Amino acid sequence: MIACIADNIISPMGLTTEENFSSVSNGMSMLRIHEDTFGLPEAFCASMLDRKLISDLFADHALSDNGYSLFEKLCILSATDAISSCALQAESEDVIFVISTTKGNVDMLGTDADYPGCRLAVSAEKIAGYFGNTNTPVVTSNACVSGVCAQIAAIRLLLGGKYRYAVVIGCDVLSRFIISGFQSFKALSPEPCRPFDIDRTGLNLGEAAGTMILENIGRTEFPGNGCLWEFAACSNHNDANHISGPSRTGEGAFRVLKDILGKTDRDDIAFVNLHGTATPYNDEMESIALHRAGLEDLPANGFKGYYGHTLGAAGIIETILSMKAIEAGIIPATKGYGAKGTSYSISASASSRVTDKNTFIKILSGFGGSNAGIAYRRRDVPLCATFRKGGEA
Repeated sequence: MIACIADNIISPMGLTTEENFSSVSNGMSMLRIHEDTFGLPEAFCASMLDRKLISDLFADHALSDNGYSLFEKLCILSATDAISSCALQAESEDVIFVISTTKGNVDMLGTDADYPGCRLAVSAEKIAGYFGNTNTPVVTSNACVSGVCAQIAAIRLLLGGKYRYAVVIGCDVLSRFIISGFQSFKALSPEPCRPFDIDRTGLNLGEAAGTMILENIGRTEFPGNGCLWEFAACSNHNDANHISGPSRTGEGAFRVLKDILGKTDRDDIAFVNLHGTATPYNDEMESIALHRAGLEDLPANGFKGYYGHTLGAAGIIETILSMKAIEAGIIPATKGYGAKGTSYSISASASSRVTDKNTFIKILSGFGGSNAGIAYRRRDVPLCATFRKGGEA
């Protein structure tokens, strides 16, 4: 059994998973209009971190700055919280680091510091090295699906038997390069986004870091709240429709859902957490995929109205938030949603709903026709009285 034993989220909504879930539960959003930012002439709506706060937090944890970028600092801070919460010996040979990001240090390109810091492998080695881990880290950078792909890669490594633990970190920070790129697509909404809504006008971007610690379980007792999250199923399909546009038939997303449904109990699925970028084509494609999979009546939701699109962090933080929602017995509201704006029905709601089910599906879609999904189920476990470093009861 592969299970998630610890997690963390750092975002403008909070510095811990608990703070973030509380903010979501209270309907909070940090999407704001930013003007005169990154030297761009056009304002944009996004959720952005306080740079000074992150630097100050990192200074409290690190012996020295040692040239870490904002991206690397966020990854390290998020991983530190998750690792300490389960007393993992991160330097151990049976621990592998898996990093999810779409852009990494892309803002270094064209600067005096652009080489080798802009290379993702270099950043990943610095992050793993901070924790004394000498295994070669894995990087997944596959557009918007990176966060789910990172989980899938980690699970395959654990099932292969070489590692017992995987520290899966997803992170991206915004820059002139990223914002101007989305502006050139005319994809950004000038106001907080409205996923699946008839009046949606595009997406917002956001900054966050999230960490999940996965374990190939070899024990029967656990610390904590009496439950753990067991990996149930996953799937990855590329329909190669277009460099930036999703399939008009939802082919890849449909196949992902079909694969996952074949390995899960449909009656125990609380909801499908969708990509929900609030762009006309993505939301429409997801409605078609749900229809083809026979899931129009299954509750669905999206988190972009709270966080914006957090790129390589999205698949990680939205998976963690879905876990916390089921633990609380709720299906979170889709912030910004009002009236159906897709050809087929999506069972989204502007208000939270209750659930007593234990499984959820998380799906993402991205540039190049990439689609990925993963399902987890909640399992009650006996608690142990003591817990020592290394993860042994």
